[in-house]
Amino acid sequence: MPLAPNRDVFITCAVTGAGDTTGRSPKVPVTPEQIAAAAVEAAKAGAAIAHIHVREPGTGKPARDPALYREVVERVRDSGVDVVLNLTAGMGGDLVLGSAEAPLPLSDAGTDLAGATERLAHVAELLPEICTLDCGTMNFGEGDYVMTNTPAMLRAMAGRIQALGVRPEIEVFDTGHLLLAKWLAGQGLLDDPVMVQLCMGIPWGAPDDIGTLMALVNNLPEGWIFSAFSIGRNQLPYAAQAVLAGGNIRVGLEDNLWLGKGQLASNGELVERAVTIAVAMGARVLGPSEVRERLRLTRHW
Repeated sequence: MPLAPNRDVFITCAVTGAGDTTGRSPKVPVTPEQIAAAAVEAAKAGAAIAHIHVREPGTGKPARDPALYREVVERVRDSGVDVVLNLTAGMGGDLVLGSAEAPLPLSDAGTDLAGATERLAHVAELLPEICTLDCGTMNFGEGDYVMTNTPAMLRAMAGRIQALGVRPEIEVFDTGHLLLAKWLAGQGLLDDPVMVQLCMGIPWGAPDDIGTLMALVNNLPEGWIFSAFSIGRNQLPYAAQAVLAGGNIRVGLEDNLWLGKGQLASNGELVERAVTIAVAMGARVLGPSEVRERLRLTRHW
């Protein structure tokens, strides 16, 4: 695809994620009320899209209970603040081996494997404009956890998402994941424009060096729309890198807790900084209505 800096940029804010971050910052939202408030805060700061995970309110652990998603979505929609909702569909693909010497039976601590229909139950009920589709399998961390998304699972989930009239955001964590995305598109399971999130710097996926990013960008088919992000201290530099590469921006407490050295961030502050970076680079930041038009989203409510 031709490369040029993006002059019309949209910002996604990933407000909480599923990682073990709640003990590292009191600003990470946990309850549905807090997660909805974070999405509204991000929208007011300039994010057109809010990417939503939910957590168990009492523990902060990752969850996929449709009732928790329902409360978040209803609170955001009732707020009067316009933002495109992007619900994760990544939960339910978690596999944790027993140990290096005894991989079976699987560990009860962290293993959560569900079928395609169950993984998309909250999407089918709430019909967000976007949901994620993690387009591959990879190791995470230094233990025995594997993010598991087989080709058969991806094909079933992509077909279900398409039938619901929801736009999938294809999460690409490594180069082979982009091949899986092209495979799904070749079977007619991804409608145009295909929307891709390049997830960089996550062990043990694609590193966040510029060469690897551009290798992915250079292999995106014509007409595909992408965002890119990195984690931790490289999140905000990647806001600029994504724009230079012709893409869009993702920030948020799912990926990074810090605004600066020793300064814990809020989601709104990270979005504000991303807006400043984009505008200083000569880009215009798009609002939700413009993003709906650009991505041809279907609003179900």
